[in-house]
Formats: sequence, structure tokens, C-alpha cells
Amino acid sequence: MKARIYVTLKPSVLDPQGQAVAKTLGRMGYPEVAAVRMGKYIEMEVNGDVTRKRIETMCEKLLANTVIEEYRVECRPRRRRAGSRPGSAGSRRVGHV
Repeated sequence: MKARIYVTLKPSVLDPQGQAVAKTLGRMGYPEVAAVRMGKYIEMEVNGDVTRKRIETMCEKLLANTVIEEYRVECRPRRRRAGSRPGSAGSRRVGHV
């Protein structure tokens, strides 16, 4: 399964990096940029029957600082390789978690 994890600052937390990027874009000729919030994107391949809850535990213990950040997890089954049959090595389907 492939998990995509988006980590962003909570709305109540100031984002000086985002403010600096927004100001710089304005100076570079992009006045339409009103605000920028910076974050992290993590893509993770996991083996076996891993639950969304287990991935959320990883986020809370390491990947996100939950005092100032929030996270969102998207899980997708691993794509089958071309030419593989269901049940063959590398094509195990994992239910939605």
C-alpha cells in the first residue's frame, strides 16, 4: 500500500517561512499571491496489511509535531505490476483502511 501524508501547521500557528515565500513571490512579480502556508509531504510504501490507524500512530510519534502541526493521511492500494496475476508476488491487494 502507498500512504501519502500531508503535514501542515495548525491555522493558529504563525508560519514565518510561508510569509517569507509570499513576500518574495510578490517582489518577483506575482502580486496575486495573497498568502502561503508551508508544509511537508511524505510518501510511504508499506508492506502487509497495515491499517490507517497504524500510519496515524507513526504520524503522532514521529512524522508530525502534533502540538503545532496537523496531518492528513491518504491510503491507496499498491498497483499491480504489468503482467502479474492477482495473488502472484507483488500484487497482493490490501483493503481500504
